[in-house]
Amino acid sequence: MLEVRDLHAFYGKSHVLHGVTLDVREGEIVSLLGRNGVGRSTTVKAIMGQVAARGTVRFRGENIAGLKPYQVARRGIGYVPEDRAVFADLTVRENLELGRKGNGGAAGFTLKDTYELFPQLEARAATPAGVLSGGEQQMLTLCRTLMGNPKLAMIDEPTEGLAPMVVELVAKFLEKVRSRGIPILLVEQKLAIALDISARVYVLGRGEVVFEGTPAQLRAADAVRKEWLEV
Repeated sequence: MLEVRDLHAFYGKSHVLHGVTLDVREGEIVSLLGRNGVGRSTTVKAIMGQVAARGTVRFRGENIAGLKPYQVARRGIGYVPEDRAVFADLTVRENLELGRKGNGGAAGFTLKDTYELFPQLEARAATPAGVLSGGEQQMLTLCRTLMGNPKLAMIDEPTEGLAPMVVELVAKFLEKVRSRGIPILLVEQKLAIALDISARVYVLGRGEVVFEGTPAQLRAADAVRKEWLEV
């Protein structure tokens, strides 16, 4: 589905990613782990065409490296940024409608589907998005991406700053998305959640992949966790 090979990324003269290689296969949740500042968010931004990069990024057999973000989105990659980026003056329903794209995704998400996933959004459908809580804004951003019927979703730090109850809702949401046939590349800080829902994980350190394996393998890799994940 998604194949990234020898990906390098740059902010001006700063060389941030140093040859990242990873895969996301059909029906998988794959988590990208690591401490802050190691290049996790930069990786998904580079795939999305938002930062200067070199390397190979193949999506469904096509090399999309070098495409503009809107071109990547039209290929069927949905992206949920870390900052949520709701349209504050528009209502919840209007935000969701803006996400709608006729790109032929298999999942066929509708307003009804999003309201079933997060009933709070239906209750606040006519409310301006800017007055929602942080958790509700995160739900809205996730569902707005689904309205575009993506073939793959890249989701950056969806549980950051959320209350434990909302974190559980987001984790269940991600599993439901995967069950609808949409693979996910997940950037996540909370190790327990990532290990619970992922098929495979990658750990980044200093802009490079320092570990690749299953959650069980990472749980057993004490040295990797201590050096690259634990505070």
